[in-house]
Amino acid sequence: MSISMQNDTVQASSSSSRPGATADQPTAVAPLSRYESQKKRDWNTFGQYLRNQTPPVSLSQCNFNHVLEFLRYLDQFGKTKVHLHGCIFFGQPDPPAPCTCPLRQAWGSLDALIGRLRAAYEEHGGSPENNPFGTGAIRVYLREVKESQSKARGIPYTKKKKKRSQLKGTQNNSSKSFKQLAS
Repeated sequence: MSISMQNDTVQASSSSSRPGATADQPTAVAPLSRYESQKKRDWNTFGQYLRNQTPPVSLSQCNFNHVLEFLRYLDQFGKTKVHLHGCIFFGQPDPPAPCTCPLRQAWGSLDALIGRLRAAYEEHGGSPENNPFGTGAIRVYLREVKESQSKARGIPYTKKKKKRSQLKGTQNNSSKSFKQLAS
């Protein structure tokens, strides 16, 4: 066996102790999931927003008012048409012509954003009790946005209900097994 072939064999056997790595390259870090990437991007955007305030706001000074201002600031980048009360298309899901009503962030987008920022806050050392993204004021704001967009667009938001047949079947099975255990 030649010397170069022996070196290749030694390198191959030493790299086999680290799965996915070769002798020349360290193990690669797995790429972030889509959710983790969005959460990181949202967290960085919120941090930049706080730094751009005059005077800049540190994360320890951040409260629900800053979060509400941030959500209102994001409205200018929205893509959802929300008809005003005076608009002739108010309450129509598919208006037949364009109007001058503003574009806003959709309620679902804001709700998902708050969920990601709430998780990111706690991952960065914030306590759940002091989380500005989880306050009642934020929940009220999101509910108001949801209701106003629902009325303005004529599209009600409804929760998906669980099928009753599945629930009854589960309850019947569990009560039967409980009766069997009791006797």
